[in-house]
Amino acid sequence: MKNKLLLALPLIILLSTVSNAQRLRSRWKAYRYEWSAGVGAANFLGDLGGANQIGTNGFKDLELSLTRPALTLGLKYKITESLALHTHATYGQVRGDDKLTAEYFRNNRNLNFKSNIYEANINLEYSIISSRQGGVYRLRGIKRSSSFEALGYLFAGVGVFHFNPQGQYNDKWYNLQPLGTEGQGISEGRTKYKRTQLCIPVGIGGRYFFNRRMGFGVEFGIRKTFTDYIDDVSKTYYDKNAIAQANGQVAGILSDPSLNTSTPQSDLGSQRGDATNKDAYMFLMFSFHYKLRTGRTNFPVF
Repeated sequence: MKNKLLLALPLIILLSTVSNAQRLRSRWKAYRYEWSAGVGAANFLGDLGGANQIGTNGFKDLELSLTRPALTLGLKYKITESLALHTHATYGQVRGDDKLTAEYFRNNRNLNFKSNIYEANINLEYSIISSRQGGVYRLRGIKRSSSFEALGYLFAGVGVFHFNPQGQYNDKWYNLQPLGTEGQGISEGRTKYKRTQLCIPVGIGGRYFFNRRMGFGVEFGIRKTFTDYIDDVSKTYYDKNAIAQANGQVAGILSDPSLNTSTPQSDLGSQRGDATNKDAYMFLMFSFHYKLRTGRTNFPVF
């Protein structure tokens, strides 16, 4: 009898392990929904500030000293075990300042800006790495293993964001879009840009759940945009006297606060920004996650 029990024991363990694995694979259906809240950092890639060289739209032009805080709230819905929709509402601030670069053209241009970013998006997440453990077969005197879940994922989606660039003069911040600093609303063919735009979020992230419902995550994403005016700089200089006459003295000053006015750098028609590269911004978020049980109607149970 002992020999039969010893022979049957591996089979019992195997069947129990297979059953446990199947139960773990289907567990995601019971927790399709997931709330998240996070804090992190925001930064910007555009025309102002950056590295000590001619401006680019790459990460080497990132000004880390202008990193600012960001907040996010999200709701995720699992379509399959490895595919999910995740929507977010996110706030962050981005900044740029020509004083922070030693590259002559941008430093002499002497422009600066800050803008709050309010974004809503919906992303498709695909898990590329997944590891899960729950209760395994338990022998007498051996405790069940702790439950955890870890995953890494890629995401891409679509979003809408609102921005409002402001420039500083005499320690006061002014809304730049109404001032038409590149002749918008004055020059024929230059209309004022819209401050609500579309964006394409793409990025990578990871999460670790220390039990069935709660966990922590980290996510980095960059936003491709279709505007070059998040920093209010894009095309060429316009006559600052005409801008001042149309929109006020401060508008004329903020259109061209060049340090050395004796050079032709800011003459009418000279390059002020680079319209061939659209602006981009990014978020690095650290978040808390809480899974919601799925009800019989496939809606979350609170």
